[in-house]
Amino acid sequence: MSASGDAMAMFGMRLAEDQIKVLEENFTKVSKHPDYTTLMLISAECGLSEEETAKWFRMRNAQWRKAEGLPAELGSVKD
Repeated sequence: MSASGDAMAMFGMRLAEDQIKVLEENFTKVSKHPDYTTLMLISAECGLSEEETAKWFRMRNAQWRKAEGLPAELGSVKD
């Protein structure tokens, strides 16, 4: 399992490798913050609900921000 797959398992999301591959590809090549229509398309491609897909993107964004040395929550930059 990939590192992001391991992290998602900690949050109760058990995903197949092919689902992780599609999600990661969209995260890196399409958008870290997909709009509603894009989220629907990604969820259909993965066979996940829109809620599960949105949850994955929220957790993956927090993971990415932490790796970049940024606050985990968007918009929480402090002076």
